[in-house]
Amino acid sequence: GRRDYRALTYGALRKPSGVAFTRSRGLEVVYDPMINQGTHFSDVLRERMHIRGLVPPSVQPLNVQVQRIVKNLNDIEKPIDKYSFLQQLLDRNVVLFYKVLVEHFSELAPIVYTPTVGQACQFLDLIYRRTKGMWFSVYDIGMMKSMTYNWPEEDVDVIVVTDGGRILGLGDLGSNGMAIPIGKLNLYVAGGGLHPKKTLPVTIDVGTDNETLLNNPMYLGVHRRRLEGEDYMRFVEEWMDAVTTRWPNACIQFEDFGTANAFALLEKYRDRYLCFNDDIQSTGCIALASVLASLRARGLSFGDLLGERIVIAGAGSAGLGVCGQIVQYLVDKGVDSKEAYARFWMLDHHGLIGKGRPVEDLLFSQGSFQRSDLPSGMGLLEVVRAVKPTILIGLSGAKGIFTGDVLREMSKHVERPVILPLSNPSDNSECTAEEVCKHTKGKAIFASGSPFPSVKMSDGKVMHTNQCNNIYSFPGMGLAVSTCGLRRVTDEMFHASAVKIASLMNDKDVSKGILFPPLAQLRDVSAHVAAAIVEEAMKQDLVRDPPPPDEDIVDFMATSMWTPSYDVLVPVH
Repeated sequence: GRRDYRALTYGALRKPSGVAFTRSRGLEVVYDPMINQGTHFSDVLRERMHIRGLVPPSVQPLNVQVQRIVKNLNDIEKPIDKYSFLQQLLDRNVVLFYKVLVEHFSELAPIVYTPTVGQACQFLDLIYRRTKGMWFSVYDIGMMKSMTYNWPEEDVDVIVVTDGGRILGLGDLGSNGMAIPIGKLNLYVAGGGLHPKKTLPVTIDVGTDNETLLNNPMYLGVHRRRLEGEDYMRFVEEWMDAVTTRWPNACIQFEDFGTANAFALLEKYRDRYLCFNDDIQSTGCIALASVLASLRARGLSFGDLLGERIVIAGAGSAGLGVCGQIVQYLVDKGVDSKEAYARFWMLDHHGLIGKGRPVEDLLFSQGSFQRSDLPSGMGLLEVVRAVKPTILIGLSGAKGIFTGDVLREMSKHVERPVILPLSNPSDNSECTAEEVCKHTKGKAIFASGSPFPSVKMSDGKVMHTNQCNNIYSFPGMGLAVSTCGLRRVTDEMFHASAVKIASLMNDKDVSKGILFPPLAQLRDVSAHVAAAIVEEAMKQDLVRDPPPPDEDIVDFMATSMWTPSYDVLVPVH
């Protein structure tokens, strides 16, 4: 019957069996990071796999191996050196890498991803050691479909792809952007419980317009300027056709594309393939969650969102994605779209997008946010004085633009202003937590893209900080895909995710300005987020493999996660 079939499916295929079959012997075993166990190999396995004498004689448990790695990490001072050390560990021993990352996630997430990954991208041509994904370049046009079979895994759940066009707030880094998909998938595995073999980092190398890279003989990518227009779109079309032919059920996450390409590709493919854009949709999701949680912190309800006045500095893919998610959430709740758009004042590098800005100068959905009541070009401080916003969001990549004057002006009109400097990495943040605490006298509700420590004031009170990072969102999406097989990703799924994330903390903690659970609890968060996504997907009939009807969905998600532990190796011929 169907129940027995589903039990076999999830028991045998979805959950790790603890046994791995391999044709490798001797040094092949030690040099294969997916099956290497280092000093953990038992006497039986050493004999069975022909590695006796090839590893030290002491048989050590996994926790002792973790202790060794952590001690080495603690002796390393620079974050970028910690990053390199961890990536070399991943090259040697996948289970040990993820065991360390899961057990020390709060400390190491900023090393494997933002902010340190930004520096890794800048210097990838120097620190590159071993491939961890695939590159598809302009040299490969016409051959991409056959190339996909060079990747050894038949079953891939999530592909993270970048063209390096807009890496964090660092601009065009071309092929050096590969550190982003690698780091992102590290978080999918550690935070969402995906199996590492079912993830694939990809860079599509269409060239770079970065003169420094073009003139660097060590640059890893194609030394030519970027494809543009129809040539670019044809290249991506071939790549999409290739990967969806090889892995038809994989979810493709677009990451760090330039604004124009990001929107164009999302609109072209969102209804054809299982895909989403992290910068537009995931960032919008966690920003929406931050705004909703900030309502709770101020004693309001989610239904009070329409009364907020939101000023946002940044009108690129992330800024438009954030505002678009909030607008769509309001519309889904029955608010007229014009009324929803009227809650926003958006600024780009020219100032306020307002009256007098020519329509031809606006990109994509920027025109929907154009104000008719204030002149175009007003500076941020002018806008804050005129609007008296309740929420200030930064996605500009412009360090320090939330000045003391701006922050003080915010606190003049609102008892607890909501300040969200979301630009990454931390060097590009619009302000620091200490600056917000100083200029708002610790009354602000604060969340940032990269982590800042909470600030203790002279009277002993604490202004709590939160990381408004899409790390709370995308691992749950990946878990939903890998566990239940979504057919498409929709905005309603991100709204369900945002509401769940905003609801996880209890009222007492939220009133203190603590909006989200600590990162150490990310796996628990991901289970709840995945459950919310699947429940929404089932309403839309977009689930291929629904969870068992007699099992709690959150529990099902949690028990479906891969956990880093060594398999018993069984040699085959």
